[in-house]
Amino acid sequence: MSRHIVVVGGGAMGSSAAWHLAARGERVTLFEQFTPGHDRGSSHGSSRIFRLAYPDPFYVTLAVRALPLWRRLEEETGRHLLDLTGAVDHGPAEATTALHDALTAAGRPSHFLTPTQVAERWPGLRADTGALFHPEAGRLHADEAVAAFQQAAWQHGARIRHGVKVTRLAVRGERAEVVTDGEEAVIADAVVVAAGSWTPGRLSGLVTGLPPMRITQEQPVHFPAPDALGWPSFIHHGGAGLPPGAGVYGLGSNDGVKAGFHGVGPVVDPDHRDRRVDDRAVVRLQEYAARWLPGVDHTAPVATTCLYTTTPDQDFVIDRQGPLTVLAGFSGHGFKFASVVGLLAADLIGGAPGPGRFALGPPRAH
Repeated sequence: MSRHIVVVGGGAMGSSAAWHLAARGERVTLFEQFTPGHDRGSSHGSSRIFRLAYPDPFYVTLAVRALPLWRRLEEETGRHLLDLTGAVDHGPAEATTALHDALTAAGRPSHFLTPTQVAERWPGLRADTGALFHPEAGRLHADEAVAAFQQAAWQHGARIRHGVKVTRLAVRGERAEVVTDGEEAVIADAVVVAAGSWTPGRLSGLVTGLPPMRITQEQPVHFPAPDALGWPSFIHHGGAGLPPGAGVYGLGSNDGVKAGFHGVGPVVDPDHRDRRVDDRAVVRLQEYAARWLPGVDHTAPVATTCLYTTTPDQDFVIDRQGPLTVLAGFSGHGFKFASVVGLLAADLIGGAPGPGRFALGPPRAH
């Protein structure tokens, strides 16, 4: 007999969980507080980087698992989500060598390029010191991906309810009660809490061992470029031509070439942020583009905002306590893993152990 599973949060992670759970025959209801395609959280927009390259083999393995699941989602929904344009990592040799070593150990391709070779292949991109190209990378369309997860979940029988805010959760023995802003009370056999930056508030007093999470408003920018869709994704690692820790990420998209600093925005309350553009951050990105991205029009930036929910170690939280399964703390680099995060959530609800790396409560094994 199927169980009733409630998913709180209809971003990438919650929607992926709804897909995997419904595909296993569970009765799934997903509550999302905003309208479809909203831009209030962390899952909106036209682009997110997909890549296998991490210096940590754990994340390489996880990304390898995510790749065929993205293709499966495309097949189930008929939507095109993932373009493998390749990626260029450039900067200090220690950064690119660590990525090359991790990819090689996993049996995945990559090779080194000189700055001249990068400029010859991608005239719009200037590389710093040396570069690593890895072909199993590119971009995901964020809005389309979320819509695809929800479409696939619906095709398997899930109920997708937008504009319904969950105001209270309570554990009732082995089950959980979910109360909405319309005073609807639902008793579920299990609840997946995947509410992004709202997750710490939703879980207050309900689980133990939730790490502190820093919620920031980030400021990416899109620059016009005639060949934006042909660009590789790229990461410029700090420490050579940039100050240490001052990395920049970027990729082509339907909206131009996107570029941003990682996790440096101001701390905000997700319910009370004004989403005002940080003009100083935009100027810094314009200065960066003028030097390192000669193929874009750095004088015509279009800025947007999004939320990061970052744990102290930038590892995720994917774990279960009683009837509550928590998907949280994706720290600005989680979207690429969304297809497998939903699978991990379904496994947890099915009784399988989750990755110790992502467990609630200290210490978290590395």
